[in-house]
Amino acid sequence: ECVSGCVCPEGLFDDGKGGCVEEKDCPCIHNNQWYSPGQKITVDCNTCTCQKGVWSCTEDVCYGTCMIYGSGHYITFDGKFYDFDGSCEYVATQDFCGDKNSSSSFSIITENVPCGTTGVTCSKAIKMFLGVKLKLENKDYKEIQRDIGDDVRYGNRTVGLYLVIEASNGVMLIWDKKTTVFIKLTPDYKGKVCGLCGNFDDKSNNDFTTRSGLQETNALKFGNSWKQSSMCPDITQEIKPCDVKPHRKSWAEKECSIIRSEVFKICHSKVDPIPFYEACVHDACSCDSGGDCECFCSAVAAYAQECTKAQACVFWRTPDICPVFCDYYN
Repeated sequence: ECVSGCVCPEGLFDDGKGGCVEEKDCPCIHNNQWYSPGQKITVDCNTCTCQKGVWSCTEDVCYGTCMIYGSGHYITFDGKFYDFDGSCEYVATQDFCGDKNSSSSFSIITENVPCGTTGVTCSKAIKMFLGVKLKLENKDYKEIQRDIGDDVRYGNRTVGLYLVIEASNGVMLIWDKKTTVFIKLTPDYKGKVCGLCGNFDDKSNNDFTTRSGLQETNALKFGNSWKQSSMCPDITQEIKPCDVKPHRKSWAEKECSIIRSEVFKICHSKVDPIPFYEACVHDACSCDSGGDCECFCSAVAAYAQECTKAQACVFWRTPDICPVFCDYYN
């Protein structure tokens, strides 16, 4: 038995736990956790198997996901996390991005409105253009218009708390009927989309591409470029609701501390809790005209969702913290 810190004999390998093993028995590491040979993990839509200390993974190309939640928080298809509190209609994503030889097959618009007295905004309604025009608002959706000859079909279903719209052109929208929306695209759209959700090219450093095609570093200038109406004013400064409502800050920090607590411990090494905690405090400070729980719960649910994607499922809801009334939903 090899003790920690010593060198294994020739032909044997350190197993990471203070022991020496043959190459075929070498474990693998992922997110600071050790896995035995033959064990499998899921990374996005691929399965990885531990073989001789190295992960061997399938190479399926996965759906891209963009999340918009709470008081103006965005996570792009390529994983860039940023805040933008614009009060207008904005292009979340579309596939017509200036190429004269292509025509748009879809666009998704988010309508952002103030969700408190501090000036921050939440997504109140979503418009989905697929040839057919859908509007999701007031916990339901309706078909507003259908183009003649349109061949894009869509279906809807309810999954738990979420309304899911799935279209035949590879676009899926998942909405919690409040202020959170997930947009999923098939890999066919890689590098072919634009808007607040970025360009889905597996590089986050160029996600701030404006409507005119320029690379921007400032989230406000980037966000302003994607507004639908020139009548809406540009946003010129970032709103900090905890500075506007300092008496709410300690309450917000106390409530949101669940994200950094033992409850989510298994997720902390997989998904950084800090940006989600900060977004939660921001939202809990901002929702000062009712909806305290809704803003807080949506923020925690956003982190829980990212944890689930990273294979760290956390049961965080309790009868006292953001309860879901199962009998009603069942």
